Amino acid sequence: MTGQTELAAAIDAVVRATPGVDNLYRSGSLISNLVGAGAAALGVRGQDEPLVGVVAAEDGLRVEASVGVDFAVSAPVTLAAVRAAIATLLAERGERVASITLTVVYVHSREAS
Repeated sequence: MTGQTELAAAIDAVVRATPGVDNLYRSGSLISNLVGAGAAALGVRGQDEPLVGVVAAEDGLRVEASVGVDFAVSAPVTLAAVRAAIATLLAERGERVASITLTVVYVHSREAS
């Protein structure tokens, strides 16, 4: 596992552990996700790769995550908790952060659970 892949896996874990987060989804556009799914099916990319995007830029790391949140909790409160968890993890590792982009892609209803 490369350093960046290991870091993405660690971020993946703290996001999933955040109260209110029901699931994590691969970040990116529909096209990039389709290409990624095809690559995984061909064995070019592992299906167990972290779903969080981490890119090193000149001004620091850019982190992107797409989350599913529980119907019974506030999405803004959940996103604030996810952002804080990611920022804390990166600070503990001495990483400079350029941006943390979070998207709610699905709100899980009670019926879906």
